Amino acid sequence: MDDLLAGLNPAQREAVTTVEGPILALAGPGSGKTRALTHRIAYLIRAGRVAPWQIVAVTFTNKAAREMRSRLEVMLSEPQVNRLAVGTFHALCARWLRHDVAVMGQYDRNFVIFDTSDQQAVIKRALRDLELDEKRWKPGPIHYLISKAKNDLVLPDKFPMRTYEEEIAGRVYERYQQILVENNAMDFDDLLLITHRLFNRYETVLEKYQQQYRHVLVDEFQDTNMVQYELTKMLAAGYGNIFVVGDLDQSIYSWRGADYRNVLRFREDYPDHKLIRLSQNYRSTETILTAAQHVIRQNRHRLENELFTERGQGPKICIVEAYNEWEEAKFVADEIERLQLEQAISPGEVAVMYRINAQSRILEETFVSRSMPYLLVRGTRFYERKEIKDALAYLRLIHNPEDSISLGRIINVPARAIGQKTINDLERWAFELSITPWQAIQQLVTDDEVGQPGADDGDAPSGKLAAVAAAPFKTRARLALVEFGRMMNLLINAKSKMSLPDLFDLTLARSGYKNFVNDHTPEGDERWENLLELRRVAEEFGSLEGDEALALFLERVALVSDVDALVEEGAATAMLTLHTAKGLEFPVVFMVGMEEGIFPHSRSFHDAEQMEEERRLAYVGMTRAKDRLYLTRAFRRSNYGFEELTLPSTFLADIPANLIDEVSRRQRVRSAVEYGVDRPVQSGSGWKQAATSSPTTAATGYTIGDAVYHQKFGEGTVISVEREGNEEYVQVAFPNQGIKKLATSYAPLARR
Repeated sequence: MDDLLAGLNPAQREAVTTVEGPILALAGPGSGKTRALTHRIAYLIRAGRVAPWQIVAVTFTNKAAREMRSRLEVMLSEPQVNRLAVGTFHALCARWLRHDVAVMGQYDRNFVIFDTSDQQAVIKRALRDLELDEKRWKPGPIHYLISKAKNDLVLPDKFPMRTYEEEIAGRVYERYQQILVENNAMDFDDLLLITHRLFNRYETVLEKYQQQYRHVLVDEFQDTNMVQYELTKMLAAGYGNIFVVGDLDQSIYSWRGADYRNVLRFREDYPDHKLIRLSQNYRSTETILTAAQHVIRQNRHRLENELFTERGQGPKICIVEAYNEWEEAKFVADEIERLQLEQAISPGEVAVMYRINAQSRILEETFVSRSMPYLLVRGTRFYERKEIKDALAYLRLIHNPEDSISLGRIINVPARAIGQKTINDLERWAFELSITPWQAIQQLVTDDEVGQPGADDGDAPSGKLAAVAAAPFKTRARLALVEFGRMMNLLINAKSKMSLPDLFDLTLARSGYKNFVNDHTPEGDERWENLLELRRVAEEFGSLEGDEALALFLERVALVSDVDALVEEGAATAMLTLHTAKGLEFPVVFMVGMEEGIFPHSRSFHDAEQMEEERRLAYVGMTRAKDRLYLTRAFRRSNYGFEELTLPSTFLADIPANLIDEVSRRQRVRSAVEYGVDRPVQSGSGWKQAATSSPTTAATGYTIGDAVYHQKFGEGTVISVEREGNEEYVQVAFPNQGIKKLATSYAPLARR
């Protein structure tokens, strides 16, 4: 037994050897919670207190379950490890349901599990069965409401119907469940919900598992939802031995249904619980840890856990303000190269983290242009994301209507009654006529415009009319193909008459793709942000003629997205969202986009709960860093076609000045003239730089209440004045543009 306890700190040892009753281990980042969990399981078995099959350990990812098993294999025999119940909530519930769900009468043990696309198809069928308009009632938002209800243990008959939208969702929810039962199928949420119903309604089944599992262990307890919390309570009720590991400060998944308040509920439901604080951090330097704790202390809903480390002070935090997002990306790339040369740090020891996926685009392009390897961690490269590939397919088809690959990708996206059978018939018919699918569609469009075959149309070749008459489409499919052809013709004709950004907007609107993607769910918001980022690429070609702009734009994205030669493993810088970073660690971390509206996200501004989660997300990101932490922001950032001045993230102000690198604290924001460039634009001859105008000399010494005029924003009133060194900044309220922060040394601003 000594070998199990050797190397554990006092708090970890207490968590391992306290074997009876309810226990809450408050585990800070990098405090060795996985070590405590695995050693506790091994201790229970090797001390002879329980058999392996009497322990259930719940993790939140399959990766975490595999890691736990691999660690236990070092401490226990193979047969012992094989008899342990270690897995995610969903995996364990699926196993229990296979054994016992038949007693409910609705399902048999051979039920199937529907994935996301299957679930969308079921919702569409439910909408049709209820004779509801799919164009008005999108499957995405309805599924989001259904999933949320299931996570909160709300069945269809109890679904709240306070609004018309909720009434529709409730009706669909009821039919959705009926279809699942008819197909002997469950969705992922059902695995938990139906297990809860099984335990709640069939006491003998619950008692069987309560008697089997003498010890219940749950990892990442702060990320449980209501149904998961209730399941753990049910299982632990037999012996009362429940061990949960959690940290309110790292709860960042509320949009998935996670409820950090479950940690507080645990304390209320088990008033005699033992609280063990795992406070020693083995990952970060003292500087990083102290800065992170100053950020998280601003939250009200938390359990204090004063972390400490024995790793020493380490380098101070570097806070950098670049001119714009391109210069921010350039700084990141330059600094990584410098660290490689001067500090012998490999690219694989560096992570670049951002709040939203769309921020990766400029970083990726910068790395590709400099042949710097990178790896998108558990994510999809910007130009490989579905919504980006769909939008580009539309634009490629506008550029080259004979592109049958792009045609096949978007002909029924969004759904427009052109199913796979119709597509197969179109391709076969085009092949028989020795023409492309696009030309076949055009024949249908032309025929529809001149009248049905047999009408008085002396100009139409008889062979063409005969071919159209033989088209293998029923009326509905034929009309759908004609409407698609007309819509694409409109976009093709508009190509030479409008700017590329306007063509981009028109394409998303007329195709229906804008409403299809922007479905007002968290996932839909992120997809829309990605499309807005692609539009910002299009804006860089806005000054060129339509045909040329589209050609150069498509050429650029094709070259940037051709990154197959990049190293995917080993010596590559990791790029990832802050949500993805949970559970990872890196010697060097860059957190980019530290600006109000990006991080914290603008959605959190009017919601105290969401703002606290944004702060927890910042805490998680900062504590991923082991040795060096960089926090960067852009002084100006592109938004809807023009650059706006930004405000620094409120989280930056929480970091004490003595923890910030003096060089970065003294660093001034340089004007566009000092940089000499604005953002890069690609022409047919390669990369070039767009020149910037000279800074405008303006009178200084503004006071609150001054009436001013700005060349772009019009008339406004100064509402605040601040100085940093020799620079003066004013915040001006413009009646039609909102509040803008301006540097008086080069903003086109004048007193009235």
